Amino acid sequence: MTDLAARFRFVLVRTSHPGNIGSAARAIRTMGFTRLDLVRPERFPHREADALAAGAADVLAAASVHETMADGLAGASFVLGLSARRRGVNLEELDPREGVARALAAAARGEQVALVFGNERTGLENEELARCHAMVRIPSVEDYSSLNLAQAVQVMAYELRVALLADAAPPAPVAQDEPPADAAKMEQFFHHLAATLDDIEFHKGREPTTIMLRLRRLFQRAQPDERELRILHGILADAQRMAGLARRPGS
Repeated sequence: MTDLAARFRFVLVRTSHPGNIGSAARAIRTMGFTRLDLVRPERFPHREADALAAGAADVLAAASVHETMADGLAGASFVLGLSARRRGVNLEELDPREGVARALAAAARGEQVALVFGNERTGLENEELARCHAMVRIPSVEDYSSLNLAQAVQVMAYELRVALLADAAPPAPVAQDEPPADAAKMEQFFHHLAATLDDIEFHKGREPTTIMLRLRRLFQRAQPDERELRILHGILADAQRMAGLARRPGS
Protein backbone atom coordinates (compact mmCIF):
# COMPACT_ATOMS: atom_id res chain seq x y z
CA MET A 1 0.00 0.00 0.00
CA THR A 2 2.80 2.41 0.87
CA ASP A 3 4.22 2.48 -2.66
CA LEU A 4 0.83 3.24 -4.20
CA ALA A 5 -0.09 5.80 -1.52
CA ALA A 6 3.09 7.72 -2.28
CA ARG A 7 1.84 8.32 -5.83
CA PHE A 8 -1.07 10.46 -4.62
CA ARG A 9 -1.07 14.15 -3.83
CA PHE A 10 -3.84 16.38 -2.50
CA VAL A 11 -3.84 19.84 -4.10
CA LEU A 12 -5.69 22.74 -2.44
CA VAL A 13 -6.29 25.70 -4.74
CA ARG A 14 -6.74 29.30 -3.45
CA THR A 15 -7.59 28.20 0.08
CA SER A 16 -9.02 31.12 2.09
CA HIS A 17 -8.87 29.81 5.66
CA PRO A 18 -5.56 28.50 7.02
CA GLY A 19 -7.43 26.28 9.46
CA ASN A 20 -8.77 24.28 6.54
CA ILE A 21 -5.22 23.63 5.37
CA GLY A 22 -4.35 22.23 8.79
CA SER A 23 -7.52 20.14 8.92
CA ALA A 24 -6.84 18.79 5.43
CA ALA A 25 -3.31 17.83 6.47
CA ARG A 26 -4.74 15.93 9.43
CA ALA A 27 -7.37 14.28 7.21
CA ILE A 28 -4.87 12.85 4.74
CA ARG A 29 -2.33 11.89 7.42
CA THR A 30 -4.90 9.74 9.24
CA MET A 31 -5.48 7.82 6.00
CA GLY A 32 -1.80 7.20 5.26
CA PHE A 33 -1.10 9.99 2.75
CA THR A 34 1.49 12.68 3.22
CA ARG A 35 1.75 14.88 0.12
CA LEU A 36 -0.07 18.20 0.29
CA ASP A 37 0.37 20.88 -2.39
CA LEU A 38 -1.02 24.40 -2.01
CA VAL A 39 -1.74 26.75 -4.90
CA ARG A 40 -1.89 30.44 -3.94
CA PRO A 41 -3.17 29.95 -0.37
CA GLU A 42 -4.41 33.21 1.12
CA ARG A 43 -2.53 32.69 4.40
CA PHE A 44 0.15 30.07 4.89
CA PRO A 45 2.11 29.32 7.01
CA HIS A 46 -0.25 30.29 9.81
CA ARG A 47 -0.82 29.38 13.45
CA GLU A 48 -4.41 28.22 12.72
CA ALA A 49 -3.08 25.70 10.22
CA ASP A 50 -0.58 24.45 12.80
CA ALA A 51 -3.26 24.19 15.50
CA LEU A 52 -5.77 22.24 13.41
CA ALA A 53 -3.18 19.91 11.91
CA ALA A 54 -2.93 18.29 15.36
CA GLY A 55 -0.39 15.47 14.92
CA ALA A 56 0.12 16.08 11.20
CA ALA A 57 2.78 18.77 11.56
CA ASP A 58 5.06 16.72 9.30
CA VAL A 59 2.56 17.00 6.44
CA LEU A 60 2.37 20.78 6.86
CA ALA A 61 6.13 21.12 7.11
CA ALA A 62 6.57 19.24 3.83
CA ALA A 63 3.71 21.00 2.01
CA SER A 64 4.73 22.73 -1.21
CA VAL A 65 3.37 26.18 -2.08
CA HIS A 66 2.91 27.07 -5.76
CA GLU A 67 1.99 30.22 -7.62
CA THR A 68 0.13 28.42 -10.41
CA MET A 69 -2.00 25.31 -10.69
CA ALA A 70 0.29 24.04 -13.44
CA ASP A 71 3.17 24.09 -10.95
CA GLY A 72 1.06 22.32 -8.34
CA LEU A 73 0.24 19.55 -10.82
CA ALA A 74 3.76 19.18 -12.24
CA GLY A 75 4.66 15.49 -12.46
CA ALA A 76 1.05 14.30 -12.20
CA SER A 77 -0.41 12.65 -15.30
CA PHE A 78 -3.89 11.85 -13.92
CA VAL A 79 -5.90 14.63 -12.25
CA LEU A 80 -9.31 14.50 -10.56
CA GLY A 81 -11.08 17.76 -9.68
CA LEU A 82 -13.56 17.83 -6.80
CA SER A 83 -16.66 19.98 -7.30
CA ALA A 84 -19.89 20.32 -5.33
CA ARG A 85 -21.73 21.82 -8.31
CA ARG A 86 -22.12 20.92 -11.93
CA ARG A 87 -20.19 23.46 -13.96
CA GLY A 88 -20.28 24.68 -17.54
CA VAL A 89 -17.38 22.39 -18.39
CA ASN A 90 -18.10 19.32 -20.47
CA LEU A 91 -16.16 17.00 -18.18
CA GLU A 92 -16.88 13.41 -17.22
CA GLU A 93 -18.52 13.29 -13.80
CA LEU A 94 -17.75 10.47 -11.35
CA ASP A 95 -18.79 9.60 -7.83
CA PRO A 96 -16.00 9.17 -5.26
CA ARG A 97 -15.67 5.39 -5.68
CA GLU A 98 -15.59 5.62 -9.45
CA GLY A 99 -12.97 8.35 -9.16
CA VAL A 100 -10.90 6.29 -6.75
CA ALA A 101 -11.04 3.28 -9.10
CA ARG A 102 -9.71 5.43 -11.96
CA ALA A 103 -7.06 6.97 -9.72
CA LEU A 104 -5.85 3.60 -8.47
CA ALA A 105 -5.65 2.26 -12.00
CA ALA A 106 -3.43 5.22 -12.93
CA ALA A 107 -1.27 4.74 -9.83
CA ALA A 108 -0.91 1.04 -10.62
CA ARG A 109 0.48 2.04 -14.01
CA GLY A 110 3.13 4.03 -12.17
CA GLU A 111 1.54 7.44 -12.74
CA GLN A 112 1.42 10.29 -10.24
CA VAL A 113 -2.17 11.19 -9.32
CA ALA A 114 -3.51 14.54 -8.10
CA LEU A 115 -6.81 15.17 -6.32
CA VAL A 116 -7.65 18.87 -6.62
CA PHE A 117 -9.90 20.87 -4.28
CA GLY A 118 -10.97 24.47 -4.89
CA ASN A 119 -11.59 27.57 -2.83
CA GLU A 120 -14.05 27.22 0.06
CA ARG A 121 -16.50 29.77 -1.35
CA THR A 122 -16.27 29.31 -5.10
CA GLY A 123 -14.81 25.83 -5.55
CA LEU A 124 -12.78 25.13 -8.67
CA GLU A 125 -13.25 27.60 -11.50
CA ASN A 126 -14.00 26.29 -14.99
CA GLU A 127 -10.45 26.98 -16.19
CA GLU A 128 -9.11 24.98 -13.23
CA LEU A 129 -11.47 22.06 -13.86
CA ALA A 130 -10.37 22.12 -17.50
CA ARG A 131 -6.94 20.92 -16.33
CA CYS A 132 -8.53 17.76 -14.89
CA HIS A 133 -9.25 14.45 -16.57
CA ALA A 134 -12.56 14.02 -14.75
CA MET A 135 -14.67 15.65 -12.06
CA VAL A 136 -15.75 13.99 -8.82
CA ARG A 137 -18.93 15.00 -7.02
CA ILE A 138 -19.63 13.72 -3.50
CA PRO A 139 -23.33 12.78 -3.54
CA SER A 140 -24.62 15.09 -0.82
CA VAL A 141 -28.24 16.21 -0.62
CA GLU A 142 -29.26 18.68 -3.31
CA ASP A 143 -30.55 21.39 -0.94
CA TYR A 144 -27.36 21.51 1.17
CA SER A 145 -24.40 20.31 -0.85
CA SER A 146 -21.69 22.48 0.70
CA LEU A 147 -19.18 20.21 2.43
CA ASN A 148 -16.38 21.81 4.38
CA LEU A 149 -13.12 21.64 2.41
CA ALA A 150 -11.40 19.37 4.93
CA GLN A 151 -14.47 17.10 5.02
CA ALA A 152 -14.29 16.65 1.25
CA VAL A 153 -10.58 15.86 1.53
CA GLN A 154 -11.36 13.33 4.28
CA VAL A 155 -14.02 11.59 2.17
CA MET A 156 -11.63 11.09 -0.74
CA ALA A 157 -8.70 10.06 1.47
CA TYR A 158 -10.95 7.54 3.25
CA GLU A 159 -12.24 6.06 -0.02
CA LEU A 160 -8.68 5.70 -1.26
CA ARG A 161 -7.53 4.00 1.93
CA VAL A 162 -10.45 1.57 1.97
CA ALA A 163 -9.74 0.62 -1.64
CA LEU A 164 -6.02 0.23 -0.99
CA LEU A 165 -6.61 -1.95 2.09
CA ALA A 166 -9.00 -4.10 0.07
CA ASP A 167 -6.37 -4.49 -2.66
CA ALA A 168 -8.82 -2.83 -5.03
CA ALA A 169 -6.02 -1.50 -7.20
CA PRO A 170 -5.97 -3.49 -10.45
CA PRO A 171 -2.79 -5.32 -11.39
CA ALA A 172 -0.35 -3.17 -13.29
CA PRO A 173 -0.86 -3.63 -17.04
CA VAL A 174 1.93 -4.27 -19.49
CA ALA A 175 4.25 -1.28 -19.35
CA GLN A 176 3.68 1.37 -21.98
CA ASP A 177 6.51 2.52 -24.23
CA GLU A 178 6.23 5.88 -22.47
CA PRO A 179 3.95 7.04 -19.65
CA PRO A 180 1.44 9.83 -20.31
CA ALA A 181 2.91 13.33 -20.31
CA ASP A 182 2.53 15.10 -16.98
CA ALA A 183 0.40 18.19 -16.35
CA ALA A 184 3.27 20.62 -16.88
CA LYS A 185 4.10 19.18 -20.32
CA MET A 186 0.41 19.19 -21.24
CA GLU A 187 0.12 22.83 -20.20
CA GLN A 188 3.07 23.77 -22.43
CA PHE A 189 1.31 22.01 -25.30
CA PHE A 190 -1.98 23.81 -24.65
CA HIS A 191 -0.21 27.19 -24.65
CA HIS A 192 1.44 26.28 -27.98
CA LEU A 193 -1.88 25.09 -29.40
CA ALA A 194 -3.67 28.31 -28.39
CA ALA A 195 -0.90 30.45 -29.88
CA THR A 196 -0.99 28.47 -33.13
CA LEU A 197 -4.76 28.83 -33.46
CA ASP A 198 -4.32 32.58 -33.11
CA ASP A 199 -1.46 32.62 -35.64
CA ILE A 200 -3.47 30.80 -38.29
CA GLU A 201 -6.56 32.93 -37.52
CA PHE A 202 -8.57 29.82 -36.83
CA HIS A 203 -11.31 31.33 -34.68
CA LYS A 204 -12.81 33.84 -37.16
CA GLY A 205 -15.64 34.92 -34.87
CA ARG A 206 -15.87 31.68 -32.90
CA GLU A 207 -15.38 31.82 -29.16
CA PRO A 208 -11.72 30.94 -28.39
CA THR A 209 -12.38 29.98 -24.77
CA THR A 210 -15.06 27.42 -25.66
CA ILE A 211 -12.91 25.91 -28.41
CA MET A 212 -9.88 25.60 -26.13
CA LEU A 213 -11.96 23.95 -23.40
CA ARG A 214 -13.15 21.35 -25.89
CA LEU A 215 -9.64 20.78 -27.22
CA ARG A 216 -8.31 20.44 -23.68
CA ARG A 217 -10.90 17.78 -22.99
CA LEU A 218 -10.00 15.96 -26.21
CA PHE A 219 -6.27 15.83 -25.49
CA GLN A 220 -6.71 15.12 -21.77
CA ARG A 221 -8.83 12.12 -22.71
CA ALA A 222 -6.20 10.94 -25.18
CA GLN A 223 -3.40 11.22 -22.57
CA PRO A 224 -0.55 11.54 -25.11
CA ASP A 225 2.94 10.61 -24.01
CA GLU A 226 5.93 12.96 -24.35
CA ARG A 227 6.99 11.49 -27.71
CA GLU A 228 3.52 12.11 -29.11
CA LEU A 229 3.56 15.65 -27.72
CA ARG A 230 6.85 16.33 -29.49
CA ILE A 231 5.21 15.31 -32.77
CA LEU A 232 2.25 17.59 -32.07
CA HIS A 233 4.58 20.48 -31.15
CA GLY A 234 6.38 19.92 -34.47
CA ILE A 235 3.10 20.09 -36.39
CA LEU A 236 2.12 23.29 -34.59
CA ALA A 237 5.52 24.87 -35.19
CA ASP A 238 5.26 24.15 -38.93
CA ALA A 239 1.75 25.61 -39.02
CA GLN A 240 3.06 28.77 -37.33
CA ARG A 241 5.96 28.98 -39.79
CA MET A 242 3.64 28.68 -42.77
CA ALA A 243 1.28 31.28 -41.31
CA GLY A 244 4.23 33.63 -40.92
CA LEU A 245 5.27 33.11 -44.54
CA ALA A 246 1.71 33.73 -45.73
CA ARG A 247 1.66 37.09 -43.95
CA ARG A 248 4.84 38.34 -45.63
CA PRO A 249 4.40 41.11 -48.23
CA GLY A 250 4.17 39.68 -51.72
CA SER A 251 3.11 36.23 -50.54
